[in-house]
Amino acid sequence: MTDLYPLRRALLSVSDKTGLLELGKALADRGVELLSTGGSAKALRDAGLTVRDVSDVTGFPEMMDGRVKTLHPKVHGGLLALRDNDAHVAAMEEHEIGGIDLLVVNLYPFEAALARGAEYDEMIENIDIGGPAMIRAAAKNHGFVTTIVDVEDYDALLAELDANDGQTSFGFRQLMAQVAYARTGAYDAAVSNWMADAIGEAAPRRRSFAGQIKQTLRYGENPHQSAAFYTDGTNRPGVATAVQHQGKELSYNNINDTDAAFELVAEFDPAASAAVAIIKHANPCGVAKGATLLEAYEKAFDCDRTSAFGGIVALNQPLDAETAKAIVEIFTEVVIAPGASDEAKEIFAAKKNLRLLTTEGLPNVLDKSNTVRQVAGGFLVQDKDAGFIGMDDLKVVTKKAPTQEQMEDLLFAWKVGKHVKSNAIVYVKDGATVGVGAGQMSRVDSALIAAKKAERMAETIGLEQPLTIGSAVASDAFFPFPDGLMEAAAAGATCVIQPGGSMRDNEVIAAADEAGLAMVFTGMRHFRH
Repeated sequence: MTDLYPLRRALLSVSDKTGLLELGKALADRGVELLSTGGSAKALRDAGLTVRDVSDVTGFPEMMDGRVKTLHPKVHGGLLALRDNDAHVAAMEEHEIGGIDLLVVNLYPFEAALARGAEYDEMIENIDIGGPAMIRAAAKNHGFVTTIVDVEDYDALLAELDANDGQTSFGFRQLMAQVAYARTGAYDAAVSNWMADAIGEAAPRRRSFAGQIKQTLRYGENPHQSAAFYTDGTNRPGVATAVQHQGKELSYNNINDTDAAFELVAEFDPAASAAVAIIKHANPCGVAKGATLLEAYEKAFDCDRTSAFGGIVALNQPLDAETAKAIVEIFTEVVIAPGASDEAKEIFAAKKNLRLLTTEGLPNVLDKSNTVRQVAGGFLVQDKDAGFIGMDDLKVVTKKAPTQEQMEDLLFAWKVGKHVKSNAIVYVKDGATVGVGAGQMSRVDSALIAAKKAERMAETIGLEQPLTIGSAVASDAFFPFPDGLMEAAAAGATCVIQPGGSMRDNEVIAAADEAGLAMVFTGMRHFRH
């Protein structure tokens, strides 16, 4: 094995033909012999390049609708042979196997077919066999062979050849081999996970996940932690697929908080009302709906103006100029919306550090997907919390039933509570959060903290009493004792939504009746850790 190794012969077989002709011409101009297959060979030949078909090399035609074309010793021998091994060289001479010094392959578009919801048979036909086999063979023999699997590496390859007089360095071949194995690993992960879903295998024996680099981050949650951002290819509207119009690069915490904000605001149908969510440290500090985005923003802001400073704002409708003017009155890290008007963009342009992201749509909160969390020695995989509760699913358990207006606030509070770290207590009045208690070890403490925040905001904005008076309150899990419920009642809540299911439900219901509260059970909890 030597550091520098020349390119004399290349095999190009690509599904995505972006940049293929330019690459083929650049290689031919450097004296590299071109081998190719099927559509790639035709495209190169039509461009006036001299190309030898792989079928001429192997002596076998492509067959079985192209399923069999490169699975042959004269291909794999040319990729795998160790050029400094006398026995390998002798075998190549005996069997007339020519060495292949460069492999350029990108795979059948399985992920693209998956993203567009292709049917089972089409998915099967988009599983590449020969491509991954060649990639793995070439990458294994990176002591001599260069493997290119991504269009974005074509320029890097040509720059490497220019820098080394038509040769590639061992370091470059190593790097490309790592990229190649990551690509086949991601491809196999996509296939195996799709098949598990297709056959209803909820907990397959082996599970793998893969991503593609989107951004190398300055650091992680803290400056001493390195981090990077990867996409999973699902094209779900959100921070991973958004267009950033302005502002500095997103940080690790920005990405995490922006995702939390947008997933929350997507709970509210933009055709029914405008909605705004303000997030700080992955928890909502204000959520509201309104006749306009401006109204929704102002109501959300009034829940906790202090925490909103330096927060993330998510909108369920395209950002307009009036709302943009209100947002820039305080320091905001990120705004994410399905779109933005030109006037709104102009207003934001004066705030160079403010990031504006647009997504051209909202994520479907009912879509099935997985969440993954790493633990020491393994990882936990579960269905995404797509649990939905509608008006007809609520069970009134107290003597007093909620009014229609109270029911609407209860469901609003329930949707917000789904996105608050447990233990979660959320007070809502007139379609806006007025107090949020998050992440406490005791549900009583969450109720107290949320009420205290509401009292402080009442003083800040000059109200005679906190807006928790006459509010609806949601608890993400059941009240194990009446104490948490009584704290909510003391804060002024008049109606309650909770899952139910405690051994002491009867005591809690009796306490609610005694306090004159209306209470409904959902039969579903929303723990969020």
